[in-house]
Amino acid sequence: MHGDYQVFLGLDVGKGDHHAVGLAVDGKRLHDAPLPNTEARLRAVFDKLGRHGRVLVVVDQPASIGALSVAVARACGHQVAYLPGLAMRRIADLYPGSAKTDARDAFVIADAARTLPHTLRRVDTGDDALAELEMLIGYDDDLAGEATRVSNRIRGLLIQIHPALERVLGPKIQHKAVLELLSRCGGPIGLRKAGRRKLTQIAVKNAPRMGTALVEAISTALDEQTVTVPGSQAAETILPRLADSLREVLRQRDQVAGEVERMLDAHPLAEVLTSMPGIGVRTGARILLEVGDGSAFAAPGHLAAYAGLAPVTRRSGSSIRGEHPPKGGNKQLKRAFFLAAFAALADPASRAYYDRKRAEGKKHNAALICLARRRVDVLHAMLRDKIPYQPRPLPALASAA
Repeated sequence: MHGDYQVFLGLDVGKGDHHAVGLAVDGKRLHDAPLPNTEARLRAVFDKLGRHGRVLVVVDQPASIGALSVAVARACGHQVAYLPGLAMRRIADLYPGSAKTDARDAFVIADAARTLPHTLRRVDTGDDALAELEMLIGYDDDLAGEATRVSNRIRGLLIQIHPALERVLGPKIQHKAVLELLSRCGGPIGLRKAGRRKLTQIAVKNAPRMGTALVEAISTALDEQTVTVPGSQAAETILPRLADSLREVLRQRDQVAGEVERMLDAHPLAEVLTSMPGIGVRTGARILLEVGDGSAFAAPGHLAAYAGLAPVTRRSGSSIRGEHPPKGGNKQLKRAFFLAAFAALADPASRAYYDRKRAEGKKHNAALICLARRRVDVLHAMLRDKIPYQPRPLPALASAA
């Protein structure tokens, strides 16, 4: 974020009130006071500082509680930037004192913008589609967490009252056939009372290819346990409700996925992103939100480091040497790259590279991280040149490695 700015305004955002510190180029304080999170007060401060020259507004959180500040700053014609939390904490250690106050944080943000512009991230301007997409993806993340919670609750109940049945249903707990069986029949007691014929009718209707085998596995599991564990009767009433709840959450996730896909398709970079093997709707949307058009990253290594995929060199004399996996980075972006690499194992080129890393002695996760890191190089070039993925022949890939 380099430019000819005369004022650097740091905002430590909060729910009801922010704290604003405005600094001139020479470090002189032009403003230092709490700032209510209202459009009128925000405009007043922006207009006041605008009299001193061009203003750069820097926030520590561009979305959620900082969204109004960003929108008002743009409406006033000011450039907006974002100082990531990790960078801010490290920069704050360079200043005297150990107090943690809103005023100090706002000053650190403003002074970092003034003296360390390379630490700032650009906040994409005027892209309403990305703001809408971010809200949908955030809601989908919440739904995914709820689906995991309810799934674990169902599996926990089954393990408690009938471990053999859990071993059959647990791995498929989110399949619509399993949820329908639990919803209509309940737990092991209800499944046994329903009988094989009714179970087969329900299962085959919702899973034509695996329905019969599923019922056979359920029947075998039910025969393995003859005793009734205390609490089974209560579980019989809870399991159908949990199954209905999980089914509704999954239905909402499918609905959100359709909305995300339609919104992603309208973005000019969608075709570029989704052309890469392993990148689907959700991972593509997450990468787009975190990376944008990639112009903020001068080289692939910068993007890999931001995602937490670049190895960290640790060397101190002769006692500490080598490279180690990073512990920091953007965890959401790292997860998206990791999941995309896992999904890309169906691609021959990606599979060949993964197998080669496994042959070198790397474990599954380490080999996937290596693959994800390699794919970052390709993705960065795709975004830079605005061209879709172009697969390379396997012989050429082998000779390049």
